[in-house]
Amino acid sequence: MADMLTAKDIQELLHVDRSTVYRMAEAGNIPAMRVGRQWRFPTDQITEWLNSNATASTVAPTAASTTLPESPLRKLLPLECVQLMQDTFADLMDIMIVVTDMSGHPVTEVSKPCGPFKAISELPNALEKCIADWAHFGEILELEPRLIRSHLGLLGTRGLIRVGHELKGMVVIGGIAPSTWPPTPEHLAEIASEFGVTPDAFDPYLEEVSFLSAEE
Repeated sequence: MADMLTAKDIQELLHVDRSTVYRMAEAGNIPAMRVGRQWRFPTDQITEWLNSNATASTVAPTAASTTLPESPLRKLLPLECVQLMQDTFADLMDIMIVVTDMSGHPVTEVSKPCGPFKAISELPNALEKCIADWAHFGEILELEPRLIRSHLGLLGTRGLIRVGHELKGMVVIGGIAPSTWPPTPEHLAEIASEFGVTPDAFDPYLEEVSFLSAEE
């Protein structure tokens, strides 16, 4: 098999955040292949791809045009191990999970993204709206998690990551359908307008959410 680069290698090569690398791979904007749950990047194809572009920034997708600030949490966590555990729990629970710092900036790839998140993930400024939702969790003073409605009309909550006596990050769970889901046409139009798309952009994805009972 040809020599392979990891997502971390690509991240350092292009000077972008890890979520940008994953989105580029998912969208087919960079030579990549799935090996189990991980993305791998053929070295020879990456070299050819880089040579065919004047700069790496010219090929980054629009939605990833804003590089996320480096989070100290990245240096505290064994991210590859955390990502594998997060992916496993997301699959078992059939729910969307991401680890963020206390400002809402993701430090892991989103596991099992819900359908509406997929629908907007490539849109300009969409990630910033998600980060704003996640940051709101970090502003809540209560230690006990509670469900909060997001820009997408779905519910989410969080658990806190402590290092010693300090709060360093959050395990954010989202994509949970409220009791009134799917949204009414009027509500869907409001959500779509906020992201600058038409309501039919969400139509194929509305059932790709987590339906949990109060007990669950």
